[in-house]
Amino acid sequence: MTKYILRRVLEAIPLLLLISIAVFALMQLIPGGPLAAYENNPNISAADLARLQEELGLNVPKHIQYWNWITAVLRGDLGTSLVTQRPATVEILERLPNTLYLSLVAFLGALLISIPIGIISATRQYSRFDHLMTTVAFIGQSMPVFWFGLILIIIFHTTIKNPLTGGPLLPGGGMYTIGADFSIEDRVRHLILPASVLIFFSLGTHIRYMRAGMLDVLHQDYIRTAHAKGLSERAVITKHAFKNSIIPLVTIIGLEIPGLVSGALITETIFSWPGMGRLFFTQGIERSDYPVMMGILMLSATLIVLFGLVTDVVYAFLDPRIRFD
Repeated sequence: MTKYILRRVLEAIPLLLLISIAVFALMQLIPGGPLAAYENNPNISAADLARLQEELGLNVPKHIQYWNWITAVLRGDLGTSLVTQRPATVEILERLPNTLYLSLVAFLGALLISIPIGIISATRQYSRFDHLMTTVAFIGQSMPVFWFGLILIIIFHTTIKNPLTGGPLLPGGGMYTIGADFSIEDRVRHLILPASVLIFFSLGTHIRYMRAGMLDVLHQDYIRTAHAKGLSERAVITKHAFKNSIIPLVTIIGLEIPGLVSGALITETIFSWPGMGRLFFTQGIERSDYPVMMGILMLSATLIVLFGLVTDVVYAFLDPRIRFD
């Protein structure tokens, strides 16, 4: 296992290098370039643009620009935000806790709901409950996130009122009430709608993978043997079936965890949640803040490669038949 982990780490180095080249090349293909926000400003002259190009290192060949950028990234310097003139690393780290707060709550909530539902659906295959949950899973996978988020805002923020205060039942945006003292209740109320969107969106995939994995395991010979020994249905599922049935879901979880850090772009934007996704959209895409965009993309790519390795290691832990050495 140690040799396998070391080999995968060494393989990740050229992979991340290729990803960094792709990220840099894609940024160069965006129309306008990093100084697009200044070109139509009447207060910015051609001499000012030339000076900015020189200060930002944009007047040198592309391969030199890439070398300057990647060497700075390896030192932990993601550059300076073109919008706020602050280090891009600081911009990202300020938003990271907010994204983790929302994403972890939604991620854990989806797992706590989907795993029991998937197990029950598999053990009661083709029952009314199974058909109902399968329908819910398909709806969750096919429903547009932005549409569902807007519907929740219309219902719980605009239409239904709080019977005690007469105001909205739930906040329609933000992470807390501006100007109010810190309150756990206030934070939870702001969390409910965006977390509900993320949970419902994840439920479809999690339920289907959990159900499929459990159905596959329940037809294995060792499960029949466990039943033949007189073990109860609960003991067979918890002690023998669950550990192997969750392997397909582990794959999905391994792919989703990097997204916990990079943020839910659409959900955070709709609910004005001050996280990484909203930073990437409102400051990175809308205002052409290249250092912030490139920093978030490289962070996401690094986490995807890292958790790909972690997922493989978890496979071996869950299924003793898997060996990498």
